[in-house]
Amino acid sequence: MDVLHERCAGVDISKKDAKACVRSPSTKRRGSFTNETTTWGSTTNAVLALRDHLLAAQVTLVVIEATSDYWKPFYYLLAQDLNVILVNARQVKNLPGRKTDVSDAAWLAQLGAHGLVRRSFVPPQPVRELRDLTRARTQMTRERGQIVQRLEKLLEDTGIKLAAVASDIMGVSGRAMLEALIAGERDPQALAEMAKRKLLNKIPELTEALTGRFRDQQAFLTRLHLDHYDQLTTAIQRLDERIEEAMAPFRPALDLLDTIPGINQAVAEVIIAETGGDMARFTTARHLASWAGVCPGHHESAGRTKNTKVRPGNSYLKGALGFATFGAVRTNNTYLQARYKRLTARRGPLRALVAVEHSIITAIWHMLTDDVPYHELGGTYFTQRDPERATRRAITALNQLGYTVTLNPLEGAA
Repeated sequence: MDVLHERCAGVDISKKDAKACVRSPSTKRRGSFTNETTTWGSTTNAVLALRDHLLAAQVTLVVIEATSDYWKPFYYLLAQDLNVILVNARQVKNLPGRKTDVSDAAWLAQLGAHGLVRRSFVPPQPVRELRDLTRARTQMTRERGQIVQRLEKLLEDTGIKLAAVASDIMGVSGRAMLEALIAGERDPQALAEMAKRKLLNKIPELTEALTGRFRDQQAFLTRLHLDHYDQLTTAIQRLDERIEEAMAPFRPALDLLDTIPGINQAVAEVIIAETGGDMARFTTARHLASWAGVCPGHHESAGRTKNTKVRPGNSYLKGALGFATFGAVRTNNTYLQARYKRLTARRGPLRALVAVEHSIITAIWHMLTDDVPYHELGGTYFTQRDPERATRRAITALNQLGYTVTLNPLEGAA
């Protein structure tokens, strides 16, 4: 096998230190190589010393395995003066046997020397900063949802079934009732009369649901949960303002994504933060879909293709695509809704959702590559594409119901 880099280094990183293996030509035997492995700390000064060591060894490539977030200080400091590539740990697994950090570093150096590693996507600093903001907002939004779940469980413990009547216990009506419970109000009728808007029609149901055993212990815990909820809401609002400022350079791409059914501003911001908004790094739309983890795996053996699950991908991007898909399939008279309904009957709802996610990410690649807005094909796209097939299916369905169908074309129809 050809050697592309005669002097290559592999770095296996942990929380406290890193093992660096320098693979270089042997001075004793022609065509052979020697490995020199050293241990370095993970502090900034230790990483700078490692950089000087690799520069002195005249390595032309440094391979770093992506381990949690521990790779970041090594990558950012070494990449300033060296050719550094970050690789996915799943794609560079060592051979079975005696596994140690030293052998892993040597294995990374060997793979890099022969060009058997694939570079992972590391976005530039502005995109990384935007990604930190959107990921923090996503985490806080999830935490806020967990607080609502804790409140529902707390109310269930007291026998209060507010969540069974009100779809959102943190709405205007639900929040007023919770505040009254904390203040000491225990009369179900008085609590139910705090309902607003649509809940005014459910006062009898609310009176029955608000009858329970709400005591001081539950009032104390409810107050803590509500305060935590408000703190997260304030933090999310501050993040929204900061993200809007950071999105200024990506405003054209944001406006394009906003034309896709199901994608709102928050989802579009996550998509841009995770992909960088630059489709030049993805050769085709299929590469982007594979990287995002919204395409099925490929497993062929003995000439037979086996069913596989979707590949693991960027969890934040997949989550944003999931929200966009749920919104798209609920938007009437759209191509995405028609595609979902068409596939649900044959493949089931879960696989249909993944297929719609694949359609959305494919559209995103073409839109950002060609700088064009989303082109809506319409809810009748599949019917117009093959009208004879649609006619046959409709006739077959009516025949199964016991009807005899006679087709009379309309005047002027093709």
